[in-house]
Amino acid sequence: MEIVLPAAHDYSVQFSEVQDALLQEIHEYTLAHHPESHMISGPVQGQLLTMISKMISPSRILEIGTFTGYSALCLAKGLNEHGMLHTIELREADAKVAGAFFGKSDIGNKIKLHTGDAHQLLEEMDEEWDLVFVDADKTGYLRYYEKLISKLKPNSWMIFDNVLFHGEVLKESISGKNATAIHAFNEHIAKDDRIEKVLLTVRDGLLLMRKK
Repeated sequence: MEIVLPAAHDYSVQFSEVQDALLQEIHEYTLAHHPESHMISGPVQGQLLTMISKMISPSRILEIGTFTGYSALCLAKGLNEHGMLHTIELREADAKVAGAFFGKSDIGNKIKLHTGDAHQLLEEMDEEWDLVFVDADKTGYLRYYEKLISKLKPNSWMIFDNVLFHGEVLKESISGKNATAIHAFNEHIAKDDRIEKVLLTVRDGLLLMRKK
């Protein structure tokens, strides 16, 4: 199911900020070489992440799901002078690609790449996050959320990607472990009064939350 009409998406790209050269390189490389290239954030969502990050001016950003590094670089553009972004990627091959692209960036020194299981690595991180972006295993979303909410100061932010899950959550009968998990996560968030939330119909759905 198409969530956003292709013509509307193309129009949005046309009238949004143009990707810088490195982001364009990552985008083209991913589309050409990665079998799951559809997972990349892309220019419109990427620019939205940059804008949100710049509005917040965070000191500490956490990303779960680095992929080929596109979204991390978008988010890192909003870090304050002494800020740092930590990004976690499960797959070593993707982490290697992302690390190479980070090395080409003038803000690459603000990005710390971790490789491994995020559920385990989070136990080792002693940080208070200002902004969290999660685009990882969908069945783990609720665990990530509950683990991270205590690490957020009031007025800190979380963004979870793919919360429309290719339109599968819109069906009358939801099936499949990922769609079922995403729908359960969305229901959980809707009832949680610790946060303010809005589900954005950008690309495959972004759930934006602010801790009260």
